Amino acid sequence: MALSDGEIAIIKGMLARGDRQSDIAAYFGGSNGGRVSEINTGNSALGRRASTIAAASSSELPPPGPYFVSGRAAIRAKETLAALRDLIDQTLEEINNWEASSKDGG
Repeated sequence: MALSDGEIAIIKGMLARGDRQSDIAAYFGGSNGGRVSEINTGNSALGRRASTIAAASSSELPPPGPYFVSGRAAIRAKETLAALRDLIDQTLEEINNWEASSKDGG
C-alpha cells in the first residue's frame, strides 16, 4: 500500500512523539510495519522521500496507541456515525415541525 505525503507526515509525527512502530503500523491497518521502519531509518527510496516531508504537528496526530482495530478506520467510522446522528436529528426535527404544523391546521 502506497503512503501519501500526508500519511508520511503523520507517521513522522507519531515517531517524533515516541509512538511504537508497531502501534503506528496498526493505526494504518497493520500492513505497513516495514514502511514505518523505512520512514524511521531513511534506508530506502521511501525513507529518502520521507526525509523531504515535515512531521505532522501534534494537533494533527491521532491519539497514541495501542490500537486494537485500525485507528484510521475507527476514526473514520466515528466521523461517519456523527454525521449520521446529525442527519437523523435534523430529520426528526423536520418531522416534528411538520406534525406540529399539521395539528395547527397548516
